[in-house]
Amino acid sequence: MELKIYQDKAEVAQEFSKYFAEQTKGNEPFHVALSGGSTPKIVFDVLAEKFGASIDWKLVHFYWGDERCVLPTDDESNYKMTVEHLLSKIDIPEGNIHRVEGENDPEKEAERYAQVLKNELPAKNGFPQFDLVILGMGDDGHTASIFPHEIELWDSENLCAVAVHPDSGQKRVTITGNVINHSKTVAFLVTGASKEEKVGEIINKEGSYTAYPANLVAPTTGDLLWFLDKAAAAKITEGQV
Repeated sequence: MELKIYQDKAEVAQEFSKYFAEQTKGNEPFHVALSGGSTPKIVFDVLAEKFGASIDWKLVHFYWGDERCVLPTDDESNYKMTVEHLLSKIDIPEGNIHRVEGENDPEKEAERYAQVLKNELPAKNGFPQFDLVILGMGDDGHTASIFPHEIELWDSENLCAVAVHPDSGQKRVTITGNVINHSKTVAFLVTGASKEEKVGEIINKEGSYTAYPANLVAPTTGDLLWFLDKAAAAKITEGQV
């Protein structure tokens, strides 16, 4: 695990965008699972502005780690946010964009998207393997759309599952733990003081950390990165940094 701590959300976005651009420099397809949220939104803006012309987008394939079960035109759609902040600003083939169809029946869509992953991604130990999974973390310690009250979804034998938001009851389609942990690299993007408690507990292995799905992220390759701002990293003990 590698901790990368920056001054603020803007610097996190700049530095992660540099990292992302560096990872795409090869000649092979680069398969990445995207996250929703406020930090990725800024990352997408930076990627489009600073690297839109230099990255070979023909080699980049985008997927989503989770999606709300809404229309792709809905303001809550992770896909819509990505279109507005990144996809509409870069020259990427339409066939490289593999969205979760949130407008469909959730259970059937989870099955369909699992098949998309099987068809599009190379296999590793029997699981489809992303080159990079980008994750956020909620104030409650959830990641992707696996929430503490449904933490058992992490170990689902299915590649994708239907999750339910604990407050709104909204259904979401999410990739599960085996997909996340079989990826080559996982990168958390976590910013803001509201995240400091859970980040501190998870990194320091203290408190109720075992109850948080984000604590279960442990790629088999060992390549786990945390891109944090100082506010989110405030509770990390000295020995961990």
